[in-house]
Amino acid sequence: MEKKGAVELSIGTIVIIVLSMSMLILGLVLVKNIFSGAMDITDMTNSQLKEQVSKLFGEDKKLVVYPDTRHITVKSGTAMGFGIGIKNLLTGVQDKKFSYEVIVSDPDIRKKCGVGEREAEEWISTGRSEENIGLAPGEFISGKVLLNVPEGSTLCTFRYRINVMYGGQSYASELMDVTIRA
Repeated sequence: MEKKGAVELSIGTIVIIVLSMSMLILGLVLVKNIFSGAMDITDMTNSQLKEQVSKLFGEDKKLVVYPDTRHITVKSGTAMGFGIGIKNLLTGVQDKKFSYEVIVSDPDIRKKCGVGEREAEEWISTGRSEENIGLAPGEFISGKVLLNVPEGSTLCTFRYRINVMYGGQSYASELMDVTIRA
């Protein structure tokens, strides 16, 4: 009788260990998916980005940024970015040429990050500005703004501003916070 109880206890222990390990692995996968909720913009195709940006547009939004948290984290020495979408909400105008520019909008960037505005703007490798964007009424366009932060950059948080112009006048503006991590 004593040996039978010992065998049952061993099998029960093995079953509990296997179930515990399965739950641990599933829990880790769930936590990873939660914390990496937004797709990395650098890995997105243009159609995926356009789909994500189109989800963000409301009836009266002229400009949206993706991720909609308006914050990205960039590892020093790597590339990362964000998406922008511009929608033409103007009516009755024939010439629909838009432009945009991404600039640093943080007067304390030198104090916080040890770099000037010009250097932080040079980190934008793709999508810093574009001109003569033709959009029909109700139409939208999306694009990527990619950053390449040099290795060894100071760990800090600063802000970019996306300015959209129409006919030399301001059309829309949004902010994007960037945190540099090691």
